Amino acid sequence: MTRAMGVEVSIFGIRHHGPGSARRLLEALEALRPSLVLVEGPSDASDLLPMLADAAMIPPVALLTYAADDPGRAIFWPFATFSPEYQAICWAVRHRVGVRFIDIPASWRLALPAQVDETEPEPKEAAFTGETEQSPLERDPIGVLAAAGGYEDGESWWRDVIEENPAPAPIFAAISEAMTALREASSPVRGQEAIREAYMRLEIAKAAKEAEGSVAVVCGAWHAPALQAKIAATADRALLKSAPKQKIVATWAPWTSPRLAMASGYGAGVAAPGWCAHLWDAPRQEIASRWLARIAAALRAEGHFVSTASLIEAERLAQSLAALRGRPAPGFEELREAAIACLCFGETLVWAIVSQRLLVGAEVGAIPDNAPLAPLLEDLQREQKRVRLKPEALDRELAVDLRSESGADRSTLLHRLVLLGAPWGKLAEAGRSRGTFRERWILRWEPEFAVRLVENLIHGSTIAQAATGRMAAAFDQAADLKALADLAFAALTARLTQAVERGIEKIERRAAQTSDCGELLPALLPLANTLRYGEARQSDADQLAALFARILTQAALALPYAARGLDQPAAAAMRRMMASANEAATLAEIGGDELAAWRNALRALTEDARVTPVIAGAAARLLYEAEALAAEDAATLLGLALSPSRAAADAAGYFEGFFEGAGERLIHDKPLREAVDIWMQSLDEAFFVEHLPLFRRAFSNLDRMQRRRLLDAVLGRAGAGLAGRLLCADAAAIWPRHFERLTEILGARPAHE
Repeated sequence: MTRAMGVEVSIFGIRHHGPGSARRLLEALEALRPSLVLVEGPSDASDLLPMLADAAMIPPVALLTYAADDPGRAIFWPFATFSPEYQAICWAVRHRVGVRFIDIPASWRLALPAQVDETEPEPKEAAFTGETEQSPLERDPIGVLAAAGGYEDGESWWRDVIEENPAPAPIFAAISEAMTALREASSPVRGQEAIREAYMRLEIAKAAKEAEGSVAVVCGAWHAPALQAKIAATADRALLKSAPKQKIVATWAPWTSPRLAMASGYGAGVAAPGWCAHLWDAPRQEIASRWLARIAAALRAEGHFVSTASLIEAERLAQSLAALRGRPAPGFEELREAAIACLCFGETLVWAIVSQRLLVGAEVGAIPDNAPLAPLLEDLQREQKRVRLKPEALDRELAVDLRSESGADRSTLLHRLVLLGAPWGKLAEAGRSRGTFRERWILRWEPEFAVRLVENLIHGSTIAQAATGRMAAAFDQAADLKALADLAFAALTARLTQAVERGIEKIERRAAQTSDCGELLPALLPLANTLRYGEARQSDADQLAALFARILTQAALALPYAARGLDQPAAAAMRRMMASANEAATLAEIGGDELAAWRNALRALTEDARVTPVIAGAAARLLYEAEALAAEDAATLLGLALSPSRAAADAAGYFEGFFEGAGERLIHDKPLREAVDIWMQSLDEAFFVEHLPLFRRAFSNLDRMQRRRLLDAVLGRAGAGLAGRLLCADAAAIWPRHFERLTEILGARPAHE
């Protein structure tokens, strides 16, 4: 306790997010009954403090401040129910006592770095040029004291040493003395930390001058000695010269329990918010028993058997461990070890299954309807209520049926948020369900999504407007047809009609300007998906279908020339683009002249000697799979490509293009099998060994049974009986070289072995 301007000023050094600190702080405030409560926090956001005590404000929540002209630059100050600052503010509001923040303004923190005058002998550490990296002492001094005392967490230490102290009155004085010793043993506080402490001292002096009674100051324990120090105001003001300024916006935003575990705002984070919430909620005498009961419930929910007897033994063990360690009651370490031993049967992996949920939690805070939110955040709250989706901090699966109005509305909101860089939901098995009427999402809300939405205010004040504006900007920046087509598909899934129309116009314009096959082919699959998905979205796709047919025709005309004389990497890329375009033609159910033009282009590739062999083989396979090439004709083409008159390397390339990933064709198609059979036997040993990886890739998609069936088909196996086995053995004796090669390629051994 100190005096300023004749007013009693009490400094309460607390641990941020510490339930023990919060409990003792409330006791101290009740005893002191101050006329004014000052709290460590951005002084230019003090007008928002009364709202924190609103009954509709459900922690965890965070004070959000961001630069008005650059919303991406933002700072959060999180509050949990067990945060001492939260409890102090609520106490002040309940007792109609003045309350305000006293730390440096957020407008200073968010300002651009100030230039340092290098002519001065001491540039004041350029406190406003950025945050000073904090040492462990500065981040969590109580945690340092706890570690020195053999504790794993600061709250257990605080409860044992502070809360169980038989003489509770001098607790905060004792903490101040401990912090003074720690500060004296560490490096001097400099940079922005020194600036913060100077600013808070000045604010305390100002408040003491205005107050009609005692003043309570709630700050991080590390700062308590500095705020009590007798330092001239002129020296403090000198540190605050040339403070930068930035116009800011301040509001409240929902926070989550997992995010409480991370450093934010004033640099504080708590490793186990779930444990801290338990310490705050549970009566002191029931902390151990209730925590073990929660562990048991979580284990049972995962299908593990936990008996009442095991719970009794776990509590006994925890009490014994605490006694052996000289602690007044079981803390987190004792309860964890007892739970692993008695409830998890010594298996730490079982504990790991439930520990995240218990220690971190999944709570998401809520903001009152009258809170001053950014327009996009207000619209998000309205949309969440409309589609009946509640944000949660842990993964949750959501199945959506697009044929129902509610399912379509939920899907639309989630897709729009993805476009805005706030992926509340992520599509599971993305790409497999396109063109269907169902989607499966994994939902998880992260607090930084609020900042990302604020950043999109430049595109519009509602989710729909902002998503449309952002897509319009993306269309303007897209460099090629595929990028435009991907964006059009994304706009369609988000039901952004204006954006889809803009995208189609951009695609039409770009398609008219290019004849590059390498740009035309990749654009076809996203366009086909857009066409197919449009059925689920009830969109008019006639214009898009005509555009798809036009681009397919352009690609077909360019393909025969683009596939000539390619090196290996370019050929591989062209093959992938051809397969993608062919899949697109199938998905879009294209027909008539356009489909004929595409297949004629593929046929031209099989007949042109200047086309890279791997491309020719791939074209033949696509025609064969589409039944546009008869089995006999395919066998003839393959026989010619693999004939002894062809260079072995060219034959291998054709084989790769035709069969890679499609080796099952050889099980059922005897003419193809015979052509490959003859070629394989003609290869010399060195060439065979060199290209063995290529051959194996052709059969990489076959399972073990399919490999056996292929062996049997090649070797003429008649059945699974003795006669078949003898025939297989005879075949191996007649064609030993071929037999060895085939089994080496397939990585399987025949039944007779």
